[in-house]
Amino acid sequence: MPLWLGWTLALLVAAGFSALGHWQLQRARDKQALLAKTEQVLARRQAGPLSLAGAPDGLDWAAGHGRFTDAPPVLLDNQLREGRAGVRIYRVFQPLQGPPLLVELGWQPLPADRRLPHPPKPVQTEVSGLLMPPPAAGLAGHGAPAAQDGVLLALGLQPQALAGPLHAPGLAPRVLRLDPALPWGYPRDLEVLPNTLPPERHLGYAVQWFGLAIAVLATAALLTFRRRRAARAKIGG
Repeated sequence: MPLWLGWTLALLVAAGFSALGHWQLQRARDKQALLAKTEQVLARRQAGPLSLAGAPDGLDWAAGHGRFTDAPPVLLDNQLREGRAGVRIYRVFQPLQGPPLLVELGWQPLPADRRLPHPPKPVQTEVSGLLMPPPAAGLAGHGAPAAQDGVLLALGLQPQALAGPLHAPGLAPRVLRLDPALPWGYPRDLEVLPNTLPPERHLGYAVQWFGLAIAVLATAALLTFRRRRAARAKIGG
């Protein structure tokens, strides 16, 4: 292989590894910013109206009155809690003002036969909690929700896709993570990065990708040095 071609390949591979490293660094920064914003909102807990759920992004503490509709519950699959597999339970809440929104009631485990729970419609008319974008769907979470025995089983939470099956036109793009202090619902918390990597893991992956980029360049430099030394030895001989 000509020397120029080898270095071209090495530079391309190193550039690809570096790009992956920068992507992981950005993911770490984004998640760290999300955690910092969450800490700030939870420290203040200054409640705004539930109509804020109509905004597509951001974090807000919100509270308000309304009613849970007769729409079927949505069970978000593949949710871990304390090492156990289960589902997060969501139901549609219609505020007195503003669009309908999905409210997370909490987490329930799934038995070995994956028999789905059938949570009843709450009778409470007042909710409060953290408004935030729905959990990331991941690579396998973009399929249509499956209707099973009066519930919707979803791999990802996409309000626009769920609006039709839930008969909730104009469903808000953000969801309400119900306040764990409220004495109803199911076990829950306000962890904003569940079932996903923390910033520290992304930083660790970034270091690995940058290390691979350096290793490729170092290997190319070493092979170039050996090749030139062999060529000089051949000429000298």
